[in-house]
Amino acid sequence: MTPETLELARLQFALTAGAHFLFVALTLGLATTVACLQLRATITNSPVHTRMVRFWGQLYVINYAMGIVTGLVMELQFGMSWSGLTHFAGNVFGAALAMETLVAFFIESTFLGLWIFGWGRMSRWLHLGVIWVVTLTAYASAYWILVANGFMQNPVGAEIDGDGSMRLTDLTAMLTNPSAIGAFWHILGGALLTSGFFLAGVSAYHLRRRTDEREFFGRSLRIGVFASVPALFLTVASGGIQFSKLEDIQPMKLAVFAADNEEIDAIQAAMIDQFGAGTYEPPGLARAGGTLMLVAFAAMFWLVILGALLAMSKKVIVRARAWHVVLMASLPLPFIAMISGWIFREVGRQPWVIYEMLTVEDAVSDISDGAMRVSLLTFTTLFGVLVFVTIWLMARHARRGPGAVTLGSPATDGTAPEPSDAVLTFVGK
Repeated sequence: MTPETLELARLQFALTAGAHFLFVALTLGLATTVACLQLRATITNSPVHTRMVRFWGQLYVINYAMGIVTGLVMELQFGMSWSGLTHFAGNVFGAALAMETLVAFFIESTFLGLWIFGWGRMSRWLHLGVIWVVTLTAYASAYWILVANGFMQNPVGAEIDGDGSMRLTDLTAMLTNPSAIGAFWHILGGALLTSGFFLAGVSAYHLRRRTDEREFFGRSLRIGVFASVPALFLTVASGGIQFSKLEDIQPMKLAVFAADNEEIDAIQAAMIDQFGAGTYEPPGLARAGGTLMLVAFAAMFWLVILGALLAMSKKVIVRARAWHVVLMASLPLPFIAMISGWIFREVGRQPWVIYEMLTVEDAVSDISDGAMRVSLLTFTTLFGVLVFVTIWLMARHARRGPGAVTLGSPATDGTAPEPSDAVLTFVGK
């Protein structure tokens, strides 16, 4: 294997995993939002909340479907390009990946299908239970992925066997790995924050155009803004806890982020003594990713605090067109923060795939430069098409508004049409 093959394999994984991660962030957040909206609609029989479930639920389904496709493609390239990793540690984290596949591709997808086609065919309480199963299994899926990733960040509960591969020795230690648990809450908070900004940004787009659906999008905007407040604090708190543990788990990553050259040199020398000659300092991209993540969170903090104050007034929600522009422009911020944090987490442990046990070079499959180029071109093109199609579909359905929603429409559930929110006056008389 040549250095070019190694770099191409790393680039391929970064592109495919990063693109898939963006779908996951919005899917987790929207699933929770839709489930909460349906809970409110089921308890109160509120027509406007029922319409919210259908509108935001349809956008969730589109994003989920593309997330499944990108996940399958990512797993395919993972198996093709990283056979060294699976041979060395597949006995340990393979079970976690298998559980994620079972949960996501069987349980979660099955219940989502029941939810999509169950409108008007199930009792409203049973239908509510189905969407909550979808949401909880989405959390379970995220947890199992982070168990596998957390093991690579902080390999606990396993040891190297006599044949040179790893075997599991303590399942509890692996399942309660701080690198997995901390990341789970961080991802959950970030996903809810992504969903909140998504609701606020799309709603602001319609309100700025003076839509007749003021009740619908006014309420949606408030939900997005107010849900972002606890989500932001959960994300920041869990991220801070993870930072505090880096000194014990990955001191080199912390030293690079702090630009502490003296500490970097000391850790580099210690690793050379322990593992032999080599460069153990991660690329500068790790520090750039961490810095951009913090900048994005700082911007979102002030937007969320200011937005919560403005959203207390129903008149401001409808009439503040400058604020609408700000909300629309800030919609990409949580995506930027999520992908930047992912870069910091993954690049910051280089050159290791499994920290201090397996290097990236040893994990890559033994394939030619030409084969890796073809693979990279194929996967990049495929992911580019999927991302473009998803953005186009999401934008198209978001622009159309709740009047054009087909999910759970009267044509499929057999119920009488609900009165349009156009006749409702959100700001009062």
